Amino acid sequence: MLDFIVAAANYCPMKISAKFPFMALLLLFLSACASDQAALQQEEPVEVLYNKALNELEAGSYIKAAQAFDEVERQHPYSVWATKAQIMGAYAWYQANKYDDAILAAERFIKLHPGHRDAPYAYYLVAISYYEQISDVGRDQKLTQLALDALRELVKRYPDTEYARDAKLKIDLTLDHLAGKEMAIGRYYLRQKRYVGAINRFRTVIEKYQTTTHVPEALERLTEAYLALGVDKEAQAAAAVLGYNYPGSEWYADAYALLTGKNLRPKASEDSWISRLFKNPFS
Repeated sequence: MLDFIVAAANYCPMKISAKFPFMALLLLFLSACASDQAALQQEEPVEVLYNKALNELEAGSYIKAAQAFDEVERQHPYSVWATKAQIMGAYAWYQANKYDDAILAAERFIKLHPGHRDAPYAYYLVAISYYEQISDVGRDQKLTQLALDALRELVKRYPDTEYARDAKLKIDLTLDHLAGKEMAIGRYYLRQKRYVGAINRFRTVIEKYQTTTHVPEALERLTEAYLALGVDKEAQAAAAVLGYNYPGSEWYADAYALLTGKNLRPKASEDSWISRLFKNPFS
């Protein structure tokens, strides 16, 4: 029996202390070798592993599916299935609302396979994972900006794909969200009578987010803030641009009432930065 243990130790090497009891050595050896055999037994054909991952995905067990797709790559890293498992794993993390994991997995796929046919979808997963984390306008908008950057990158790289078409719609919504944040801060400054700060925020909306739904209100708020500061010329210019571009807007009615209350009328000015940004109604 002693010869057997010595021979076995040579086959499954480990540090053997002379102080170990005989049976302890035997159990330790058997346990270690059993672990090695179990690890070998866990290796499965790649198609079996991949189908298991798909089954978990179809069952809605998204975290298990993501882990199973990771196992495909771990056991068969050089197979074509491993490449597919990478993008499917990213999708499974996204479905599980594990957006950080989805972004990491998709970005890794892009880095490893930049020319792959699924690369546009990987870019889309990155963008949509950021997009679905957009918070309300009362919170920090870092993720909103990251979503916008990722969506624009997708459209730039793959403009003719179905993913780009969806991204364009989401870009508009994202811009509107960012403009809404600026408006919320501007309104706060206006209520606090911090007019210069308010003007800067409303100006940002007009300059950077001119296609959003917030522009009419921004022009009206500028009229209000400039009047409060006594800068009548800019107030008149803001109201004139508002009336020309949004004549039926309730915001124009409010701006007009503010001006007439001070015996003023909307009036465009070539010297005004507001008039220069928009089509001059008197050109």
